[in-house]
Amino acid sequence: MADVFKALSDPTRREILQLLRRSDLTAGAIAENFAMSKPSISHHLSALKAAGLVHADRRGQEIVYSLDTTVFQDVMSYLLEMFGSPKEETRDDE
Repeated sequence: MADVFKALSDPTRREILQLLRRSDLTAGAIAENFAMSKPSISHHLSALKAAGLVHADRRGQEIVYSLDTTVFQDVMSYLLEMFGSPKEETRDDE
């Protein structure tokens, strides 16, 4: 879980995840959205892959990145378990 939070702590990585939320993209298509070098984008994609937040699938000569929504579901479950839901807090206050 620590890898996930570390990956999400970087604004560039969060922006990459927003792009992948809309559609699967190649590294080149992702890089077009940023004013940084392709090796820098590759570093960010590697961190996202290591955290399990994205999948990389080879399609011919291209690698296409897609969002792994199951990890987000796991993170949300973890956060809800850790902090509780707002309804539970209301019941405690009554």
